[in-house]
Amino acid sequence: MVTYGTGLIQTWRNPPRKIKAGDVIWTPPSVKHWHGATSTTAMTHIAIQEKLNGKSVEWLEKVSDKEYDEAQSASE
Repeated sequence: MVTYGTGLIQTWRNPPRKIKAGDVIWTPPSVKHWHGATSTTAMTHIAIQEKLNGKSVEWLEKVSDKEYDEAQSASE
């Protein structure tokens, strides 16, 4: 749940979308995704996850500046 600000979320091979305070986001298990603040506002959120096969989170590669900029532009 987004608690403050405006952010972006993007699941693998889908367009990015803006998220804002009050939005509840659910991503199914094992779906590759990223989320973060926009370039002009901070964003805070509460994340709840359940362990799957003994792991609660699998961190993948970082979002590149190019990917972030493209997501920022596409969501405006």
